[in-house]
Amino acid sequence: MKLTHNGLEIIFYMKQAEPIRIFIGYDEREPLAYHVCVQSLLETSSLPLSITPLRLNNLKKIFNRPRELTQLTDFSYTRFLVPYLCQFDGFAIFMDGDMLIREDIANLWAFKDKNLAVRVVKHPEFQSTHTFLGTTVQSFPKFNWSSVMLFNNAKCLALTPDYLETVDYRELHQFHWLASEQDLGDLPAKWNHLVQYNSPNPHAALVHWTLGGPYLGGKYETTEFAHEWFRMKANLLKAEKS
Repeated sequence: MKLTHNGLEIIFYMKQAEPIRIFIGYDEREPLAYHVCVQSLLETSSLPLSITPLRLNNLKKIFNRPRELTQLTDFSYTRFLVPYLCQFDGFAIFMDGDMLIREDIANLWAFKDKNLAVRVVKHPEFQSTHTFLGTTVQSFPKFNWSSVMLFNNAKCLALTPDYLETVDYRELHQFHWLASEQDLGDLPAKWNHLVQYNSPNPHAALVHWTLGGPYLGGKYETTEFAHEWFRMKANLLKAEKS
């Protein structure tokens, strides 16, 4: 696109400069996790970012479903509002807040595919129960797949606020809302590395403390990549003094 201003011709390279739309799950019990996740995105991205926290209090005008005992996080349902919030246009990334990004998110963005509705890391099935901050749920097929999603919003028309108000969360997280299993593409495993589930991987691009991260203290302070999380936290809290 070209624009003339004061006799000068300005050329906009929209495809190259368009921000990556990222939505991050926000849980009131661990706000520090969210902010460190954002800091890691800012430090590693080569492209501009548009980052939106999915905080329940900011979504009340479109989503008011009462929190359920089986919900592990505040964003168990609201993560599926991403296509609606994008007006079912373009692409967007969702990720949980308890994550650390170690590689340029543009490399994940490059996996956009107009032929697929959503792409995820397809983890193998794990143990029969999963406990987080005192809540225990039974695992189910595709458990944890939805913690990182690359949405092709136009192919996710089923995900309306009305639908999310009534559907069972397991139906959402198992992607039953897709027209076909073929609409669900995969991502390389390094883009959703599950600490304490997956074998240690020094090349993980996105680290996910799904069982509890360094921000909780205690035993979590020595988990895989915890030292990098603390370094990122220090960068977040840095303030130059004159």
